[in-house]
Amino acid sequence: MSDCCSNTACEIDKLRGRQRHTLILVLVINLVMFSVEITAGLLAASTALIADSLDMLGDALVYGFSLYVVARNDAWKAGSALVKGGIMALFGLFVLGQAIYKILNPELPHFQIIGLVGLLALAANGVCLALLWRHRAEDINMRSVWLCSRNDIIANVAVLGAAVGVWLSQSQWPDILVGLAIAALFLRTAFHVIRDATGIYRTHQAAQRQDAG
Repeated sequence: MSDCCSNTACEIDKLRGRQRHTLILVLVINLVMFSVEITAGLLAASTALIADSLDMLGDALVYGFSLYVVARNDAWKAGSALVKGGIMALFGLFVLGQAIYKILNPELPHFQIIGLVGLLALAANGVCLALLWRHRAEDINMRSVWLCSRNDIIANVAVLGAAVGVWLSQSQWPDILVGLAIAALFLRTAFHVIRDATGIYRTHQAAQRQDAG
């Protein structure tokens, strides 16, 4: 009898199991950090922290969708990626609205809170990126998850830059500009995820029509 590990179906099951385990870990990390960052963002009057907290929440939702479709076919995974892209686009638009509100209602953010929580978020996202690294090329589902995590690192560094900028300038503008940059990153990533997912979904549908014919 051949060993199970030489069986393709068994290998696929093991891969899916590893993906589920990783997704659960990063889901928990992101939910915890969302709670921390949204609270800190409101206390610090920081657009950048609020934007980054929404990034954490968006990632948690992304990981939840990814867990649901990890054992499903490419059409399901593409559909999940489309939903993820839509969520990222909505968050981007929300942050744009938040930035406009802060411009119309100026308030100096607390750079100490921004810097401390920004460092904590950077450490958390570094762990997530390390966990997701080996899964980044496995399928569209895991690739979209990895892209979200990679963007988080960029956003965290930008948040730290906002803290330094507010401290040096004693102005809210560095915080607002970083919030706008994170919003732009949301929208850019949403575009790429939706584009890739649409292409894979169309390919899958064409293959099904060909098989049916």
